[in-house]
Amino acid sequence: MPTRRTILSGFVAVPIVLPRLGHTAGVPKELRPTPDCVDDGDPTPAQTEGPYFTPKSPEKRDFASDAPAGERITIAGYVLTRNCEPVEQALVELWHADQTGTYDNTGFKLRGHQFTDAEGRWWFDTIVPGLYPGRTRHYHLKVQRPGGRVLTTQLYFPNEPENNRDFIFDSALLLDIAAASDRKFGRYNFVVG
Repeated sequence: MPTRRTILSGFVAVPIVLPRLGHTAGVPKELRPTPDCVDDGDPTPAQTEGPYFTPKSPEKRDFASDAPAGERITIAGYVLTRNCEPVEQALVELWHADQTGTYDNTGFKLRGHQFTDAEGRWWFDTIVPGLYPGRTRHYHLKVQRPGGRVLTTQLYFPNEPENNRDFIFDSALLLDIAAASDRKFGRYNFVVG
């Protein structure tokens, strides 16, 4: 079984392939591509920000240390234009509940942002969020290319029983999930207008 290190190093080391991101060495074959970027394709669907957004989050990739009891996952992907070009220095901001379904509304636990690299790649080491009443497991994100509009959206886990009962859930926003020996790995590529 591949380790988190081989999955992430394979993801980070491989140059982007356009218009479709193929499988790479070290990435499990079970990892399906997220919705393809095609020329003049639709941007990633927007969703509600929700009540728990906190502005001015710190720049960080490691969220896992904020919740040491949580199940580890690395989420990653690309930010692409509608013409399938990688977006360098796109802002990717993430916030989510801890393993018990609780948000930190007084500080910045499980909250932060980063900027994509020259090939449009982003990634966070974090945990699988817990459930809370009325919602399925999800991450909140804001994505913005330099000078562009902010995309506010959410990402979801496949095969969650609560997906069908969550009135906000959108199957176009499902992470592709694979397991490594020490954590899960989830992938999603954002297409921004």
